[in-house]
Amino acid sequence: MTPLRLLFACVLLLLPQAGTVAAGTENGGEALLRRVGERYAGARTLSAKFRQEIPLQNVGIVRKASGSVYFGRPLKMRWDYKGPDAQLFLADGRYFYFRPTGSSQVIRRGVDEKGLGGKIPLLLLFGKGEIAALFRVDAADPRKDGEETVLRLSPRGDGAPEVRRIDLVVGTGDALIREIHVFDRLGGENHLFLTEVKVNPSLPADFFRFRKPAGVSVVDG
Repeated sequence: MTPLRLLFACVLLLLPQAGTVAAGTENGGEALLRRVGERYAGARTLSAKFRQEIPLQNVGIVRKASGSVYFGRPLKMRWDYKGPDAQLFLADGRYFYFRPTGSSQVIRRGVDEKGLGGKIPLLLLFGKGEIAALFRVDAADPRKDGEETVLRLSPRGDGAPEVRRIDLVVGTGDALIREIHVFDRLGGENHLFLTEVKVNPSLPADFFRFRKPAGVSVVDG
């Protein structure tokens, strides 16, 4: 699986018996999920510190990354990685740009808003509030004395065909996403932890502008 696919696939303890949950839990969880969707759909910009962990099953190690992430509308994002394994990942509203660590090429892909349903966690952080339409709440469990709620989600229909389950940790009061744990149908996992989340921070006008690094080529892929 490529680093770009890993990031996209990276954008919710017990399953209910017989496919049902108590009405209060189900209704409360679905209401909270709708609040989350509305909160992010109404944001013009967003920033956060992130930590990502992706277990690599075949080699028995966990790929880790951390840094800062920024979102802007329409369809703009920027991931600033820290450390020696820094990568380029940017969306300027028209294209995604990705440069793997140490590569002499930048991969460019057109931004497809309709395709965000299969790109978790981008849909959750970057969509238009359609989370509740694409996922149903199988369980809603409080933690940290109710400060946070873990929402266990499963896809509705074929809106996110690669996803088996998502554990979404959100602030019960502020409806901000704090953790995203994605489990795909092939056994893969993608864990994203967010801190210092800020809604509608002021960002420079050219903050999401792509600048081609010296000595590299841009290829469509």
